[in-house]
Amino acid sequence: MPHKKDDYSGVKDPSVIHEEILMPSTIENIDMALFEYIDNKLNLSCTTNKGFEKVPVIWVSAERAFQIKNNKGLRDANGSVILPVLTVERGGISKDLSRKGGIYGGTANTDSSIVVARRIKQDKTRNFANADAKRINKQNNYPRKNNKVVYETATIPLPTYIDVSYTIGIRTEYQQQLNEIVTPFLNIGRPVNYFTIRRNMHTYEGFIESDFSLDTNITNLSDEERKYETKINIKVLGYLIGDDKNQNTPKIVYRENAVDVRIGRERVIVGDKPWNISPEKVKYRD
Repeated sequence: MPHKKDDYSGVKDPSVIHEEILMPSTIENIDMALFEYIDNKLNLSCTTNKGFEKVPVIWVSAERAFQIKNNKGLRDANGSVILPVLTVERGGISKDLSRKGGIYGGTANTDSSIVVARRIKQDKTRNFANADAKRINKQNNYPRKNNKVVYETATIPLPTYIDVSYTIGIRTEYQQQLNEIVTPFLNIGRPVNYFTIRRNMHTYEGFIESDFSLDTNITNLSDEERKYETKINIKVLGYLIGDDKNQNTPKIVYRENAVDVRIGRERVIVGDKPWNISPEKVKYRD
């Protein structure tokens, strides 16, 4: 999709505006942020027949054929999943305006933006200060108060806030393995059930539900594979910027403020004598 050129026709000096590409905050980015948090930051391990090894993490929405091809070590010769294993599954998504934060996410104005950063442009501010000092005090860098401060303001498109539900599944063969994997989840955000995840310069908030369900088949006395299974529900408060691939890549737009407004003096052909030039030096027609 070709990038649509922005229209700055209403800006007198378009040179004071420049743009930088902002990595979009999408549903996929939220998914990967949680997946990488569990797989890399928690980096869970447990005791197995081969020693204390890392627990593999699987995104369960992928096709089974794709998982078998790209994760050959996760299944045995019969195609069964080798335990222990940890799965991540995304559930529902809701646009809850009660969790909008400080900015309302349901505005009808699609061109709205919010300020994310502001800094002083040192070079341009210094140029204005030196120009005034030289004009008034006949000297550069003269110590005086500078009222002409140039600020550079960064804005981004107004985000849409969403709640994303996830289910973390833990399947083990022994009770000890389950205890070793569940314990780090219980200690996340101690003593509260709150944590943050980050990816591509975006930060999201996560909340772990207090109840961990447990399912086991050890009391069935059947020929089934022995297993212990726990499900952990997580809700992530995320936000979306842009329409992903159906819209132009979101941008950070930088704007500079005006510090001085000058209106040129209108002159006529005859009868106008400038006040700053001595009449003895220059002659003007009446």
